[in-house]
Amino acid sequence: MADQHEFDANDDEMVNVFYDLTVWDADQRSALVESLAAASVPHAWRENELVVPESAEDVTDEIFDRLEREIGPFPIALGDDAEAVEFQLDEWSVSERGVLVEQLIAGEIPHRWQGDSLFVIGDAADDVDELLDAIESGDLAVLDSSAPDGALAALFSIGDNLARSVDDATARMQLFGLAPDLAESSPPYGLAMNVWASVIAAVDQLTTSFTEEPFDPEHIAVAARDLRDLCRPWV
Repeated sequence: MADQHEFDANDDEMVNVFYDLTVWDADQRSALVESLAAASVPHAWRENELVVPESAEDVTDEIFDRLEREIGPFPIALGDDAEAVEFQLDEWSVSERGVLVEQLIAGEIPHRWQGDSLFVIGDAADDVDELLDAIESGDLAVLDSSAPDGALAALFSIGDNLARSVDDATARMQLFGLAPDLAESSPPYGLAMNVWASVIAAVDQLTTSFTEEPFDPEHIAVAARDLRDLCRPWV
């Protein structure tokens, strides 16, 4: 596999692989770039396309699979030449659009945005029309709430402190004070729902470990480390 200095995405004699990341946001791209660098994968960008040499395709695919598990699911881009249907959403709020995007991603519906216009694959137009009606009618709730500010950083600190000492009374008080304010349906802004669900499960496991019979400090330490490690990439 060529290194970053040898890789030339414009070399016509080199076989390259292209990944269309038009609908990825800045945080997702940043996580991808960090993973590529950590794996020493040579790469370049052509507007919204990631370019890697063919020799790095398998490694890159593995990175995409891992990121899909950790911070996905990811949106599916609608190609410029695909048959598309346009929906004008200029009067929609940020919260309404957020719910819509979550549903498009969950339904694996290819789409793209151009300003206030949403374009979806033609075959899914009827489904999207029903989805828009459901959001507008309130059948799909728009959640304006989110986790308390700094929740992830606080949970990381709690997990880290309890992993070091299960007798840390301050960390224990912080845990039991914060846990009731957390809900799986209200992640911190920008955090994927599946990642937040894993964090909530780790919080539940840690709080439960304090009330288990018989009392086992090692179970607490393991649960604390799990919580800390889940939060680490986001703080």
